Amino acid sequence: MTPTLVRNQPAADASAPVDAGTRARDWAEIQERMLAPLYEAVYDRLEVGAATRMLSLGCGSGLAMLVAAARGAHVTGVDSDRERLALARARLLPDGGWDDAPAHSPHPARRRARLLEDGRPAPAGADGAPYNLITVFEPIGCAAGDSEGLVPALRSAVPLAVRGAAVVLTGWGPPERCATAAVLRVAARLAESARPSREEPGRWRPTLRDDLEDVAARAGLKPDGSGRVSCPFGYADVSSAVRGLLSTGLFDAAVRATDRSQVEKEVAEALHPHRRQDGTVWMPNVFRYLVCVT
Repeated sequence: MTPTLVRNQPAADASAPVDAGTRARDWAEIQERMLAPLYEAVYDRLEVGAATRMLSLGCGSGLAMLVAAARGAHVTGVDSDRERLALARARLLPDGGWDDAPAHSPHPARRRARLLEDGRPAPAGADGAPYNLITVFEPIGCAAGDSEGLVPALRSAVPLAVRGAAVVLTGWGPPERCATAAVLRVAARLAESARPSREEPGRWRPTLRDDLEDVAARAGLKPDGSGRVSCPFGYADVSSAVRGLLSTGLFDAAVRATDRSQVEKEVAEALHPHRRQDGTVWMPNVFRYLVCVT
């Protein structure tokens, strides 16, 4: 059976009243853009363009795919989150599927995108052409068990790529370089206050130096370079910051252990040191990427 890339998303309950659609929109409209500098840095380094056939594992709502397609790349996105995938489809395929747009379309990205709903990778196109770039832009290393589904997904994707294809893994930088780490510690404290002995999937944990290298080794990939990128988190106000941060899933264990209103309150309090005089919220962060070869 082909492994499926599955996100750590527990079933909703009374302690998490925000529906999946709202959460996905918060991610797409508020939080996802914070990682745009990471996408651009990776694409610049790898010279992503018309010759690129990219497979995006955990593509989410599709911003990284949109950026690559705008550079001329042919992109395939895989995800098991139907709500985020629906938003990706609206961005990338509003008029139809793969290659349905006419050659003179003012939106060339629409001619170069495909989305797979079941979370399983597939060949790069109808002709079975292999990929030459595989990306994982869902940051690794900030939640317990966040790479467990990724390793088998990478192992199933690599045979669909050319020999020597680039595989890019991404993750949070050192906690001391990420202002958001102090806010994320709220998630760990609230979860541990209710379940101190339970190391459940999705619970926040500090990033480790070799998180990306560990995933690469378990997936049988050879590291071939790395980099760090500044990705500041900027929000219009505290309310937007709370919504954006909770959309990441890093606070899910805290919500289950307490309730959403308490988590929102304590996150808002933790954001006060990062609030500027005009009411906006600004948190400098550093993210890492690791380039591997198949």
